Amino acid sequence: MADTFESSAPDQQEKTLRPGSFKAFIGQGKLLSRLKVFVAAARSRGEALDHVLFHGPPGLGKTTLSRIIAQELGAEIMMTSAPALERSGDLAAILSGLSPGDVLFIDEVHRLRAPVEETLYSAMEDFAIDIVIGQGAGARTVRLPVSKFTLIGATTKTGQLSSPFYSRFGIVNRLDFYSSDELVRIIRRNSGLLGLPLEEDGALELARRVRGTPRICNNLLRRLRDFAEVDGVPALDSAFVDKTLSFLGIDRQGLDEMGRRYLQVMITSFGGGPVGVENLAVSLNEDKDTLADVYEPFLIQCGFVKRTPRGRVVLDSAYAHLGLGVPVRPQGELF
Repeated sequence: MADTFESSAPDQQEKTLRPGSFKAFIGQGKLLSRLKVFVAAARSRGEALDHVLFHGPPGLGKTTLSRIIAQELGAEIMMTSAPALERSGDLAAILSGLSPGDVLFIDEVHRLRAPVEETLYSAMEDFAIDIVIGQGAGARTVRLPVSKFTLIGATTKTGQLSSPFYSRFGIVNRLDFYSSDELVRIIRRNSGLLGLPLEEDGALELARRVRGTPRICNNLLRRLRDFAEVDGVPALDSAFVDKTLSFLGIDRQGLDEMGRRYLQVMITSFGGGPVGVENLAVSLNEDKDTLADVYEPFLIQCGFVKRTPRGRVVLDSAYAHLGLGVPVRPQGELF
């Protein structure tokens, strides 16, 4: 193992790779500017921050920003996910344990069960929950107060939130894919935290192959470190990054094996489309929601795929990327 690499416990690395303050957070500039104002105002008034909803593709920093908000507010954060809240009683137990100003973070908030979501309505607006005591004709409802708290919800599917629930979030923000410059800054920061010597051209090569997503960036940095330690590489340059990522199945556009298979199946089995996501999911043996939420956003951003009323279609740039001839279409043909 090369002496130039330093090691630390995995949990400590994960902790340090996540920025812990607004100042340390890189990217999402407009969103960050707004959050700083809202948090500073709530802190100066000594009030709980209004409820926050973060939405956008996975891996862009929704959970990290939620932790930062709690840190900047000087509050505790309770973290859970919607599938874990099976009954209204589960939510009531969590809410009753919160102190004034605390933050409750719910991941995959679009997956909340209807009874749990309805319990949240009064908690978010009136800071009270209604508990049903007894059964049958003798049942009665008791309203229990809870501390004023901030709910932060994270979702990749805003459209699956009910209108009454969505309207109760006072601060709604979408996280977008990161630019190459922002990713290079993240790579420099995190490679330093991992004790990973990195050349400038290596950072640029990695930045263009992580699909605009910091989570992918951090995962690949760890894999690059593994290969560098085994091979005794003193520092990561573009040649090493290119060789290693190609070995891992990630091409120069950032597509992994599933991304390329998606395009190939579209072309070979469906003539480039249009095709419905259900048929595509069956052909790929993959869940249709995974295709729509994980793979397609980047393919669309790259200009490889287009969603139309008739289904998905492959664009000419995808044929060129795969080294295939672009089909000749009748003039004026519409997808």
